[in-house]
Amino acid sequence: MKTRILGNTGFAVSEVGLGCWQFGGDFGPINEATVDGIIDAAQETGINFFDTADVYGDGASERFLGERLAASKPRPFIATKYGRAADTYPNGYSLSSLRDRIRTAQDRLRCDSVDLLQLHCVPLALLQRGEIFDWLRTVQQEKLIKFFGASVETVEEGLVCAQHDDVSSLQVIFNVFRQKLLDELLPKAQEKNIGIIVRLPLASGMLSGKYNSNTRFASTDHRNYNKDGQAFSVGETFAGIPFEKGVQLADAITAKTPEGYTTAQMAMRWILDHPAVTTIIPGASRAEQVRENAKVSALPSLPQTLHDDLAAFYRNEVAQHIRGAY
Repeated sequence: MKTRILGNTGFAVSEVGLGCWQFGGDFGPINEATVDGIIDAAQETGINFFDTADVYGDGASERFLGERLAASKPRPFIATKYGRAADTYPNGYSLSSLRDRIRTAQDRLRCDSVDLLQLHCVPLALLQRGEIFDWLRTVQQEKLIKFFGASVETVEEGLVCAQHDDVSSLQVIFNVFRQKLLDELLPKAQEKNIGIIVRLPLASGMLSGKYNSNTRFASTDHRNYNKDGQAFSVGETFAGIPFEKGVQLADAITAKTPEGYTTAQMAMRWILDHPAVTTIIPGASRAEQVRENAKVSALPSLPQTLHDDLAAFYRNEVAQHIRGAY
């Protein structure tokens, strides 16, 4: 597993991390034995970066990570988030709320200081006012957190955050279906030495090439209850593309997959080929998926001709179908 330095943290994180949204049950039911297998596989393959949030399963994801990683030597880098709890979003933000949420996260994660605290898709107006960044600096000075960043929905939100020189990271949706970030946000992050954490690298699994028009998801899976943005931003599910259209587009991408790669591996390798990216955080519902994802770090870069082809495919076939703020 290769590593890259995460922004100004100085920490060398694995190019492939583990997104832990699924530990909260939002990709369907999951049991403890499965969680154990996924985390064990991650550590065995050299993954040392885990991403979670306080609202994933109402703290269940943080608890799983705390219980299973607290004794690890060296301890992995764990990033969590603040800002989407029912008592906070959209207008319950305050320094005391932030501080309380961090202390709760510390208890769940079994740590004295959170490695990376990310704002969790908070309203643009709040980012623009700027006071929330002062609150982050306060809790950092209090040693409740080591570093801070933001998980954002749009390019505009990312650029607002990037105005602050002490922002360590931006977590973004970036994949073959969502290439707009290449124009301005990723170059700005590189210029400012801001780490880029890529969530949903497979567009909620769509870019695995394994879905078809008959695929169905559990009622508790966001790919069911949020497929059209009913619960939160539509961009968080299938990259904002209607499911049936996404299946067609993914089939076309599968046809472009070179020998030696699965469609999923090609899609993730495409992301890692961009130097502004620090790590990708695919989720996994079983241990074997973790092992397959981890192999991407060792795969060679894709040919420039394929990058050019996928860029044209995005412009001509994909961009027009993306829904929601972007």
